[in-house]
Amino acid sequence: MHAYLGIGSNAGDRRSWCANAIVRLTSHPDISSLTQSALYETEPVDAPNQEWFLNCAVGLETALTAQALFSLCTRIERDLGRVRSERNEPRTIDLDLLFYGTELVNTSDLIVPHPRLETRRFVLVPLAEIAPDVRHPVLHLTVRELLDRLGNTPTVRKLDEMQQCDE
Repeated sequence: MHAYLGIGSNAGDRRSWCANAIVRLTSHPDISSLTQSALYETEPVDAPNQEWFLNCAVGLETALTAQALFSLCTRIERDLGRVRSERNEPRTIDLDLLFYGTELVNTSDLIVPHPRLETRRFVLVPLAEIAPDVRHPVLHLTVRELLDRLGNTPTVRKLDEMQQCDE
């Protein structure tokens, strides 16, 4: 199954946390053919007084079920020091399952496609880089069309395009 994940970090060595999560994903025996977007520095949305995020998107082929992939992502987050004590708190790493093929999943701990995907510029910009023509199975719009419907805020800057970067 082809799946897409959003990856983000806004605590500590953000670039290292993202890279480490990707290495852990690619080293799993049931994941192959990983495609990665560039890194983007993004303005925090739900907690504006935090450090900015580094975000990227990855596409992968997997033999894992959606629930098993979600469990793997949760385990990677925990292994990389993510603690969930408050909503929208700074995090070493955040792995979100955005799409799992065209499947719809709605359980107590997992909703796919991601329920706020179409409102999140920080997700859609990197996702559009690697999967602009992927169609949202509920909204029936492509990732590019979803992105085009959003304005230019919050700020999402490709890391390579930044004049200065602290990393």
